[in-house]
Amino acid sequence: MQKVWSISGRSIAVSALALALTACQSMRGPEPVAQADIPTGYISSTAGPSVAEQGYKDFFADPRLVQVIEMALANNRDLRTATLNIQRAQQTYQISENNQLPTIGASGSVLRQDTLSSNKPITTYNVGLGVTAYELDFWGRVRSLKDNALDSYLATQSARDATQISLIGQVAQAWLSYSFANANLKLADQTLKAQLESYNLNKKRFDVGIDSEVPVRQAQISVETARNDVANYKTQVAQAQNLLNLLVGQAVPANLLASQPVKRITQSTALTAGLPSDLLNNRPDVRAAEYQLSAAGANIGAAKAKLYPTISLTGTAGYASTDLSDLFKSGAFVWSLGPSLDLPIFDWGTRRANVKISETDQKIALSDYEKTIQTAFREVNDALAVRENIGDRLAAQRRLVDATNITYKLSTARFRAGIDNYLTVLDAQRTSYSAEQGLLLLEQANLNNQVEVYKTLGGGVKANTTDQVVKQPSSSDVKYNKTAN
Repeated sequence: MQKVWSISGRSIAVSALALALTACQSMRGPEPVAQADIPTGYISSTAGPSVAEQGYKDFFADPRLVQVIEMALANNRDLRTATLNIQRAQQTYQISENNQLPTIGASGSVLRQDTLSSNKPITTYNVGLGVTAYELDFWGRVRSLKDNALDSYLATQSARDATQISLIGQVAQAWLSYSFANANLKLADQTLKAQLESYNLNKKRFDVGIDSEVPVRQAQISVETARNDVANYKTQVAQAQNLLNLLVGQAVPANLLASQPVKRITQSTALTAGLPSDLLNNRPDVRAAEYQLSAAGANIGAAKAKLYPTISLTGTAGYASTDLSDLFKSGAFVWSLGPSLDLPIFDWGTRRANVKISETDQKIALSDYEKTIQTAFREVNDALAVRENIGDRLAAQRRLVDATNITYKLSTARFRAGIDNYLTVLDAQRTSYSAEQGLLLLEQANLNNQVEVYKTLGGGVKANTTDQVVKQPSSSDVKYNKTAN
């Protein structure tokens, strides 16, 4: 039997192992405080809880759109890639967590050697279990690497949620785009028919000698312009459908498309923004940046731990014999246990440079976190700024459409009565057509803005309002016992 250590040596090893498992410390420093310098409130918002608390099934009013969104969540390739990234990060975290445990492996060997003390070669048989270079994590290096992997995993989860929010907003706006492209196509078709009627009327008046050829050519210009608009809007309809199919990941059935102008996109009567703190809780991109900041702090802990000795433990236990038949008999049991120390003496400042790099990375992550918060507030305020004035713009545009339609009718009547020339009718017709187009654009912008408010506030992670979204604490939250929201 081979004994490497005495009984006292074994006691020291066991004590060291217990100390490593129960008393390892983290070398990461205090977490930096973000100073985003953001306003204390939004530029305008109705009082009440944030509309982002609503699930997308409760927020969107049209069941066809909800069904299209669910198809996109199931088939969109960007979202699928984000989900696969979560799985990859989860496995990476599992590996880092496993590194905290000793690796045990079985081994067996047959060694035949010739020695000066023997007249013939000696064969030695070995079989046993061993612990290979298990690091005693006195300084928390392995723990810090595990914290970094955990934060990276949580950041990937939040990035996937941010992708889902963006996807839902894009699908809703593409669905609206298809609807309003069809509405503009129908308006252009109606205008083309009216222009053809005017052209035919002017041609008859020219043929009988009432008017000159000028009104005929003016009417012809309007006809060709309207034909160009019809062709253009046909292209827009096809492109809107292609975009929607791409976002959904498959062809959207015709019965789920809105061929008529959508009048209402949400069931909410008031788009409340809630408190600024709600934005930090609801926006997954902000949470992802926060996790990345925590991961950078964990990297500092791992880099600082490398400044200290790395102590590893190696041990084996098994059987050895020069005769295969005696391998498992009494007296053939052998074991060995011993630590190893690794401490570079001259590394020309490499380890300290790595600490500086980690600290710089943390400053970069802090700056990115603050910029993410600022961007989130800007996006919300931009959407609310549009929301504040869109109602007045729509009311004014509707009155403009009414006025231009009446002017067009009066001009047509006066032309047919011989009071005015055709140029007055042509001008009124163009003005009316332009006003109708402007109204459709504003109505689409109004609905798109409602989707934008919901998206920028962080809405879309939940399917139903009653669903609960739990924010997982980062490693820095756990270290400083912060309360997770």
